[in-house]
Amino acid sequence: MTMKQEIINEIMQGMAMELDNIQLQKLQQVLEHSLFHYTITDCNTDQGEKENHRYIEAFIAAKRVEGCSEKTISYYQTTIENMVGEVNKSIRRIVTDDLRIYLTEYQNRKNLSKVTVDNVRRILSSFFSWLEDEDYILKSPVRRIHKVKTTTNIKETYSDESLELMRDNCTDLRDLAIIDMLSSTGMRVGEMVLLNKGDVNFSDRECVVLGKGDKERIVYFDARTKIHLMNYLENRTDDNEALFVSLKGKHERLKIGGIEVRLREMGKALGIPKVHPHKFRRTLATVAIDKGMPIEQLQHLLGHRRIDTTLQYAMVKQSNVKIAHKKYIG
Repeated sequence: MTMKQEIINEIMQGMAMELDNIQLQKLQQVLEHSLFHYTITDCNTDQGEKENHRYIEAFIAAKRVEGCSEKTISYYQTTIENMVGEVNKSIRRIVTDDLRIYLTEYQNRKNLSKVTVDNVRRILSSFFSWLEDEDYILKSPVRRIHKVKTTTNIKETYSDESLELMRDNCTDLRDLAIIDMLSSTGMRVGEMVLLNKGDVNFSDRECVVLGKGDKERIVYFDARTKIHLMNYLENRTDDNEALFVSLKGKHERLKIGGIEVRLREMGKALGIPKVHPHKFRRTLATVAIDKGMPIEQLQHLLGHRRIDTTLQYAMVKQSNVKIAHKKYIG
């Protein structure tokens, strides 16, 4: 789209609320006729770049005030800046076709999944909707770009046999306590590595975790986890306040990568496919729904802001669907 057409479109959008359709058509004809013999170029590139930067910074500041984590904010900023760099236009002049072309080319160039492309679309929608709400632009160009249809895959969970196999083959108390904590609380692995020994209330079998957006919530663990966790802590010889520490060296706080590697090695040795921390969380959600836990309570337990996210985690067992069909339908 030429700069001339962009200017005509911007004028048309600005007058859309003031004129009826016939008047708008006449205005467009007059503009196209009057500018036909002229070539319009953008001589204020630097000013446009400054304006783009100002809009992005303002949006990021708003997200920070809303309580988004720095990881989320960084993802938002990188996604928006990549789009602006590729489209190479003033944000106020970006139209729907620009974004459609960008998303298509971006997907093909990076060979991205539909889920990833839709995440990009969602972030751009949030950005432009915010610009519209703040009256920086008249209308979000993402409005007409619909959600990318994706294939719903049935995500795997651990079977009872797999969990017991992992427990039986733990070579040290720490790994056994980690498996129990992940499987009984459903907390994120990132939340678990931040826990200190003083955060655990053994009497009530609960602990407070710091979730996404720096929001605290209480999670609960079962009696078996309590016993295994106490055994692990009683056998510790270090004075680190962290709940879980490395087995070698200075016994430093265990990191996410350390847990992921440990579980992956265990799964490989036992022949259990795709062993990773997040699978424990999904397993707990599935078991909870399967046993009748109200979805609103599960949402709170998992620390989800939106109930849609909780529904994506909780997979109902097909065997129970069959039993329910016989019970209610016959």
